[in-house]
Amino acid sequence: MLQISVIAIPSQTMQITDHKDTIVAISTPPGIGAIAVIRLSGEKAIKITDEIFVGKKLTDVPSHTLHFGIIEKNGNKVDEVVVGIFRNPKSYTGEDIIEISCHGSPFIQQQILQLLISKGARLAKPGEFTMRAFLNGKMDLSQAEAVADLINAETLAAHDIALKQMRGGYSEELKKLRYELIHFGSMVELELDFSEEDVEFAERRHMQLLIGKINTILNGLINSFELGNVIKNGINTVIAGRPNAGKSTLLNALLNEERAIVSEIPGTTRDTIEEELNINGIVFRLIDTAGIREAKDEIEKMGVAKTMEKIKTSTLLMYVFDVNTMRFSDVKNDLDSLISFGDKMLLVANKIDTPDGGKLRANFFELEPDAYISSLEKTNIEELKTSMYKKIVTEDLNIGNIIVTNARHLEALQKTRHSLDEVLNAISSELSGELTALHIRYALNALGEITGEITNDDLLDDIFRNFCIGK
Repeated sequence: MLQISVIAIPSQTMQITDHKDTIVAISTPPGIGAIAVIRLSGEKAIKITDEIFVGKKLTDVPSHTLHFGIIEKNGNKVDEVVVGIFRNPKSYTGEDIIEISCHGSPFIQQQILQLLISKGARLAKPGEFTMRAFLNGKMDLSQAEAVADLINAETLAAHDIALKQMRGGYSEELKKLRYELIHFGSMVELELDFSEEDVEFAERRHMQLLIGKINTILNGLINSFELGNVIKNGINTVIAGRPNAGKSTLLNALLNEERAIVSEIPGTTRDTIEEELNINGIVFRLIDTAGIREAKDEIEKMGVAKTMEKIKTSTLLMYVFDVNTMRFSDVKNDLDSLISFGDKMLLVANKIDTPDGGKLRANFFELEPDAYISSLEKTNIEELKTSMYKKIVTEDLNIGNIIVTNARHLEALQKTRHSLDEVLNAISSELSGELTALHIRYALNALGEITGEITNDDLLDDIFRNFCIGK
């Protein structure tokens, strides 16, 4: 018991007593649908619903059951509904929960919502149901954030990562690291209580090996963020090049639909066109841009300026050129101006479908284009998609591994690693035990920020206000 009490860090989590009222919200998206769900959570959720529900008395029915009945207002029928009851603590929030499934008319939804508010419920804030689940110990903070990621997942890869994190795979890894650090930290702090006796409870060599092991895991998690961010947020991919290079035709070919207007007249595209393309679970946000050249009118000038803005903010740049009209020196000059993109640029030689297209390839071999295509004939488009994917995902995408997708988690992991490096420095420099213990506390705090063992009101408000209302 002494080891744990010595290193104990006081929790700064929001008090559960601040959330004892009963909240209500419509949990389905706005608009007309066949069914809508209205959800309540709190100690009076069942009693409040009973006051407007005609059917079985809900205070008498068992948990995890469904009941058909009528919602009434002043003796008048509002709707026929099915009510689900989930008693604490075996519910999503850890409180009593009622879910009312009604018809999807916005009028009916608002009538029932206002009735419940008039009986004592309060309209829920964004994410307040999930916040209560966190505060009541049903999930930690990283799992709560994964709920939002799961709701917003656009691909199978994003879905699988969010689901894995929501089930606690990520949290378990962090808890193991934190437990080992707590043990050593308690030993160091214990030494401080016996400083006059010059004893060593925490063997320093063993501690160095442990921190080396933890840092290896931390480095893997930190390095995974680049891929995790890609999976979660997608890749801004700009299609750029000179006028009439076939950029819009390429956009259409990649999407397999006529999305952009195509013309033989150079400069047809005056504004950017943005669409999404899913390649093996990675979302590429394709941006077709105006051709790069000296503008002939004010509108085209604005289009070219917007192209340059999009190029600067892109993650992947696809430079497209026409093998029939471009000279080697012209392409080289363009590439020299885009050198800052390094390995996140694809060089695409287009219009190889022309009679001389095959011969003209040789003129550009030295530049080593990533793909020779005909966007008009859709030649080698699938190979180009493969090249796009490999530029971003440099190793096999294994969702079974723990992948960090949250920028807040990345920052906390980096703070943890920095603090552990300071611990190693304190040990190697034979600095005082107070400094070693202090940096271990910093590392523990940083890890605790991810799971919510160390947090504050402002952080919670910032995280949960980005949730949907009703979740």
